[in-house]
Amino acid sequence: MKSYLTLSVLFIFLTVAYSYSADSSSAILPQKLSSPQAVLPTSDAKEIPAKSSDNPIDAIDNEYKDDQNLDYANDTFKEERIEVADPLEPFNRAMYQFNDKLYFWALKPVAQGYQKAVPEPARISVKNFFSNLAFPSRFLSCLLQADFSGAATETGRFTINTIWGIGGLLDPSSGKELDLQKQDTDLGQTLGVYGVGHGFYIVWPVFGPSSPRDSINLAGNYFLYPPWYIQPWYASLGVSTYDLVNSTSLRIGDYEALKDAAIDPYVAFRDAYIQYRMKQVKARTTKIFPSKPLEVNSPAPEPVSTGKGN
Repeated sequence: MKSYLTLSVLFIFLTVAYSYSADSSSAILPQKLSSPQAVLPTSDAKEIPAKSSDNPIDAIDNEYKDDQNLDYANDTFKEERIEVADPLEPFNRAMYQFNDKLYFWALKPVAQGYQKAVPEPARISVKNFFSNLAFPSRFLSCLLQADFSGAATETGRFTINTIWGIGGLLDPSSGKELDLQKQDTDLGQTLGVYGVGHGFYIVWPVFGPSSPRDSINLAGNYFLYPPWYIQPWYASLGVSTYDLVNSTSLRIGDYEALKDAAIDPYVAFRDAYIQYRMKQVKARTTKIFPSKPLEVNSPAPEPVSTGKGN
C-alpha cells in the first residue's frame, strides 16, 4: 500500500512538472498489467507467432512487435459487444479522467523525451529485461493452472534468456531454433480458468482498468516482481517507474488512435478491456482443458449503466 501511494504521489508531482507540455487533443496509453502497471492495462488477445530474422536487431524488433500487450483495443470492434456491470461508473469515469490527464501531462512528455534520447533497439532490450524479471508471476500462474508444459517453457525461457540473452536484454529463446514463446497468463486469468467471473468493472487510479477478479494481479505483481524488493523503497520505485517510462516510449500513439475513434472513450476502453480479458481466459481454458466447451463466465448479472459521453 505504501508503494502504491508513493507511486501515485510521484506521478502527481510529475503532472505538475510537465503540465506546460500537455497536449489537450490526446489521451492516455493503454497498458498491460503484468509488471507494476500504471495508467492503463496491458493487451493483445491473439498470440502472434514470433518472426525470425538473420539481423539481431530485426529479431528484437519483431519480438517487440509481437508483444501481446499492444493491440487489444483494436480487436474490440471485430467482436460482438460484451457487457459488464458498472455500478461504480461515476467513480470509474473520474479515475479514467485522472489517468487520462496523468498520461498526457506527465507520462507521455517524459516518455517522448526518453524516446528521443535512447535508440529503439536499446529500449526494446530494456523491455525484454523487465519482461524476463516478471517470470515468477507467469511461472506460478502456469503451475496453478496445472499447465506444466507452460511452466517448463517459462523456466526454459528464463534460464536461456538470463544466461545467453545477457541477463534478459535479448530473447534468444523465442527464435526459430528454440521457439519458446512467453506464456500470456497471470493470476487473474488463473481464477478465470477455474470459473471465477469478472464481477463488476473498476478503474484504479494509476493502475487503470480492472475488475475484482483481475485486481489480484496488483498484489501478485507486488509480491512476485523482484524490483519491488530493492531497498531502499524509493530505489525500487525508481526502477519500476523507469520500466513504465520505457514501456510507454514503445507504444506512444496507440491509445490516442482508439480514443480519437471512439464516441465515448470511457465506454470504448471498458468494452475493450473486458473483451480482451475474456478472450485471454478462453484461450487459456482451451489450452488446459481442450475438451471443455469454450465458455467464459459471464459478468455479474446487474444491468449495465453506460452513462453519457464526455
